[in-house]
Amino acid sequence: KNTVEFLPFSSFACKVFAKQLDAHPPQQQHRHWAQICSGNPTNKIRGCDRYGCGQFGADRHSGKGKHAGVDVICADGATVYAPFSGQLSGPIRFFHNGNAIDDGVQIRGSGNCFFLTSHPLPSLPGYCVKLVCIHPIRYQGQIHRGQQLGRMLPMQKVFPGIISHIHVENCDHSDPTHLLTPVVPPFPQQDTRWATVCSGNPTNEIRGCDRYGCGYYGAPRRNGKGRHTGVDVICSDGATVYAPFSGELSGPIKFFHNGNAIDDGVQIRGSGFCVKLLCIHPIRYNGRISKGQTLGRMLPMQRVFPGITSHIHVENCDHSDPTSNLERGKGQ
Repeated sequence: KNTVEFLPFSSFACKVFAKQLDAHPPQQQHRHWAQICSGNPTNKIRGCDRYGCGQFGADRHSGKGKHAGVDVICADGATVYAPFSGQLSGPIRFFHNGNAIDDGVQIRGSGNCFFLTSHPLPSLPGYCVKLVCIHPIRYQGQIHRGQQLGRMLPMQKVFPGIISHIHVENCDHSDPTHLLTPVVPPFPQQDTRWATVCSGNPTNEIRGCDRYGCGYYGAPRRNGKGRHTGVDVICSDGATVYAPFSGELSGPIKFFHNGNAIDDGVQIRGSGFCVKLLCIHPIRYNGRISKGQTLGRMLPMQRVFPGITSHIHVENCDHSDPTSNLERGKGQ
């Protein structure tokens, strides 16, 4: 007998799937890829640095070539996820020189309904993409959308100072940009304001000015020759310090490099943020931590700077201004 006759349920399932497509148009059926790199929920594309630009079609080889993919920002060592479901194949060697980032994998996925049936099959667009500068967990087999694919390789070792990124290239060299951009912001909609950082300062009030200087972002430093690259959140010596958001810890972070009483700190990367908290002693330097969980304690700043407004130095890893994230409860 015809194989189709043994699979009445499969035919039924495809018909149901076809009705679902009518109810939910293709643009809502994963026509946009999932988050690729932890810490970059919107698949933000690298801008320009001294090595070049990350958008599709950017100049390469001194203007003699064009960028055939896009560069999705991803910190060295970050977790990489599958943008869609499909079949893995690889390895993909982009540089062909065995350097620290010469690894990658291809994913080929099709939206076809794979049930055997005599009826016309609904289909979604098929994708084929190469993800380069990552080390995958495996090079073969099936992978599902959003499943862990591997980790970002140490790009800074090869290109110091570059904006670390995954090279994402469609197999047919078409532009993947529109597939990388979410239709709506990541859901559920998250409150981008961070949790209270220090006990006794529920609104993350920022240090004003004292005889040692001012605590706002961009305040003068080194007699006007430098600028403050973070903000100073008021915190009494010995107070409990909390994680402003959930993420992965790394450290220690030494700000003064002289071993004084406040030369300690830690970095948290996760939930779309990366921040360094300095002048604190964390409970641990590695592992996961949740938003609002005890992170450590404030160190004795008065021993080093008598009369200063004691504070935690909070600095975004990319040196951008964290003030808006810290303004918890302002105006309420």
